[in-house]
Amino acid sequence: MLTRALDQIISNLALDVPPNGYTPRNVDLVSCLLASRTLHAATLSVLYRNMTFPHSIIFSKALNHVSQYPALGTLVRRLDFSHFTSVGLGRTKQMNAEIQNLTSRTLMQCLDLLPNLKECLLQEHLEQDLSVDVVRKLFMDLPNLRAVDFCGCSTQSFSHVFTEALTGGPPLPMSMPNLQRLSLHECSSIPASVFDLLLSRLVNLTHLDLTHTQVNVSALFAIPETARITHLSLSRCTRLSPSALVEFLTTHPAVRDSLVFLNLLTDPTRFRLLEEDDVAALLPKLPKTMRSLNLGGARVTSDHAPLLVPLTKHLEELGLSSADLSVKDVNSFFARTRRTETGAEESLPPSTLCYIDLAKVPQMTIGSIFNTSVCLLLSDQSYPLQVVEFHDKIINPLRERSKTQRVSVGWTVRELGRRGWYVRDPSSLPNELLDDGSRSWKMGARWWGMRKIPMAVGDVGGIYGHYMFKK
Repeated sequence: MLTRALDQIISNLALDVPPNGYTPRNVDLVSCLLASRTLHAATLSVLYRNMTFPHSIIFSKALNHVSQYPALGTLVRRLDFSHFTSVGLGRTKQMNAEIQNLTSRTLMQCLDLLPNLKECLLQEHLEQDLSVDVVRKLFMDLPNLRAVDFCGCSTQSFSHVFTEALTGGPPLPMSMPNLQRLSLHECSSIPASVFDLLLSRLVNLTHLDLTHTQVNVSALFAIPETARITHLSLSRCTRLSPSALVEFLTTHPAVRDSLVFLNLLTDPTRFRLLEEDDVAALLPKLPKTMRSLNLGGARVTSDHAPLLVPLTKHLEELGLSSADLSVKDVNSFFARTRRTETGAEESLPPSTLCYIDLAKVPQMTIGSIFNTSVCLLLSDQSYPLQVVEFHDKIINPLRERSKTQRVSVGWTVRELGRRGWYVRDPSSLPNELLDDGSRSWKMGARWWGMRKIPMAVGDVGGIYGHYMFKK
């Protein structure tokens, strides 16, 4: 009991990544190491549980230390390279390559020292260091591994390594029950055949991010029926057949009753994943477990508004970019009453939407948004709505308007990377409880409209934050 209490208390002192990535970190934890034998043991567990590396020097120092004291490697549960950059401390990329702090050899050496590793978070800045042996180690020789992330690894050399690791040499086990969370976000060069091979073995899969990959529907149907997927992203997957995708989402036991997060965002100027009939077939069959749905780029029209309204009573995020919806359609999401066939008015459950993406929706103009007698979007009635995402053509005038507006309208512009949001000022509704945006299904993220699925619970930052909220 004491050990568990100490673990919870000391965990609050842990700091994975300092503001600049180079200054000394976890000074408080080091102090705890020196306080007593009891605190020393509890602090070691916290200090080595999550190892985060913003650059290769810290990785090299940690590897040398764990090599000297292998028992420390048994404490490591997460290897996190989401903040890693190959260039830093005034050195060029070539200089870092010559120093050889982090290579496929040293990364393999590190993995060999971590028998209890549960989460390995990799990304594009390491793809040259991911050898066939490293990938095989991750998929075949770490029995406790629950989550692996290859975010942004899109080069042909990575594809060759990944394919060789899974298809050459010792075959993959027929079942991989421990691996539950897999991200191949933006791994666009991996051939389709590899997905059939890999997904068919993930019997306990819960999180799957295949954004901008060559996955096809046959690989999705190959997912074992024992899987219970809560988080799924198939954004910008151009090899998917719309009707077959809808069939998968509405009939496959791995997804039909368990989805919490579903991202089907596409750019309709390049590829449209869902047409009108596909949307009409999908919406009525989505489970009530769902909290985030992104249909951006699908051909959503006013005919679909009645099908969307029931979803707004349990969804917290709804992506409708490029939808052909009227202001009246959007108002229907926040309506408190409706008229029955007999002419009587009946009350409706309130909307649960906290975020809605209306970028590139033609009828959402500056004039309509601020006409409160016509549009409910910015009114008190739309609460708990906190964030509305708009395109630049709306965000730019809103930004200028906020500079010249003498009286606050209760909303303000916020921008990050390519994206822009109109955000409700909490002070405009002083009687409502402050909502910091944290939700269990966001796994540590607090902002709204994430486009990359987290593979581990923690603060969002580094390149993962870029793919989640900037791109």
